[in-house]
Parts: sequence; structure tokens; C-alpha cells
Amino acid sequence: MPPEQQKERENMANPIVTCRGVGKKFGTGELAVHALRDIDLDILPGDFATLAGPSGSGKTTLLNMIGALDHPTSGVVTIEGQELNGLDKNELSDLRLNKVGFVFQAYNLIPVLSALENVAFVLELQGRDKAERYARAMEVLAEVGLEGMEHRRPSALSGGQQQRVAVARALVSKPSIVLADEPTANLDSATTSELVDLMHQLNRESSVTFVIGTHDPRVISRSKRHIEMIDGRISSDTRD
Repeated sequence: MPPEQQKERENMANPIVTCRGVGKKFGTGELAVHALRDIDLDILPGDFATLAGPSGSGKTTLLNMIGALDHPTSGVVTIEGQELNGLDKNELSDLRLNKVGFVFQAYNLIPVLSALENVAFVLELQGRDKAERYARAMEVLAEVGLEGMEHRRPSALSGGQQQRVAVARALVSKPSIVLADEPTANLDSATTSELVDLMHQLNRESSVTFVIGTHDPRVISRSKRHIEMIDGRISSDTRD
């Protein structure tokens, strides 16, 4: 068997994330809203996947399930074989800290901290010593093209640069998967292209697994896997 096929078979046998029969309902009775319905999904190592669909289709809710930010009403989510349903609040927090990186639309940087301090903060939460966390943060900031800007606060960075800091923060702990929710919504076309190029490079050269919730055609057109959602269901799932 060629090495590429062997690798693909291994990835399919060892998904990072599995969702089985996952549903999410908000409210009760006749006013209940079914945000997700019977989602079955595997995210494989090395995926560069987009979750697309109209507003209200369930993209963000599904990202929240995958990232252990919310609990499904029904079904099971696992990350690297560990079921999330049975984990308590502290265990879920540890899992998110160590296995999942997040990139948000609004960047969510701490304004009083420098780019370096924002990125290193994740490692501080993990209990790493100062020298180690700052060395690693410097390394990742260089990877995302921000060498020389490490000591700038968010207010002294452009929107695209702030989003690069957010990507560095998501990557710094070497998580199993990076989840991005509308990461280009506040960026112009040129900056969006640069950000997608960066994420592609990280996916290709460092095997970082990305799942990106977006309705931006500029991002969707560059994805290696396209998952379309409508009315809380996956309507299609295709790979290039």
C-alpha cells in the first residue's frame, strides 16, 4: 500500500473528534429551538475543514460542541477517544486548555498585555515556567510573521496583526485541533488572503488541524474539506 493511502487509513481509524447523534436544543416545549439535529461527524488529523451555511444553520453551535464549550442535549462527542459527556467542569477546562486552540472573530486579546504576553498566557495557565513559555511564545509569533512586534499591545496592531496573535495563541500549546469561528469577518480582502495563506501553511508544514466556521467564500474556496450545514444538519461533506 502506498504511504499516502496508509496514512489516510490511519487518520480515518484515529479521528481527533467524533460526533455521534449530536443534537442541541435551546428552550422547552413548543418554543424549543433545535440548533443541531443528529450530527455524525469525524474530524481527522490534518483536516483543513470549513463549516459553512447561512446564519442560524448551526455552525457556531457545532464548533462549541467540538470545543467542549457547551454540552449536547443528545448524542456523544469525543476528543481523541475521550467522551466529553462524563467530564466535570474542571476536566473540561483542562481538556480545552491542552487539546483545543480557539480563534475568535473578535480576537479576544487582553488589551493590557503585549502580543508576547497574550500568547504566553496560555502556557502560564498550564503551569509552564516563565523562560519556557516566553521562548515558545516568541517562536510561534515568528511563525505567524510577527517577529519584531512581540512587545506591542493590541491597540498598536492592525486587525490582521491582532488575528495573527490570536492564531499564535491558539497554536502555542500545540493543541490537537484549532477551531476558528468567523476569523475573517473583521478583515479586508488582502488581510483575509494573508490569514488563509498562513493557516494553509501551518496545516501543510506543521500538520495543524483546522475547523473553520465561516460564510466567507474567500475562505471556503481554499478549504480542503467543505462541510455544509442547514437547519442544524450536515447537508453535504466533501473533500478536494
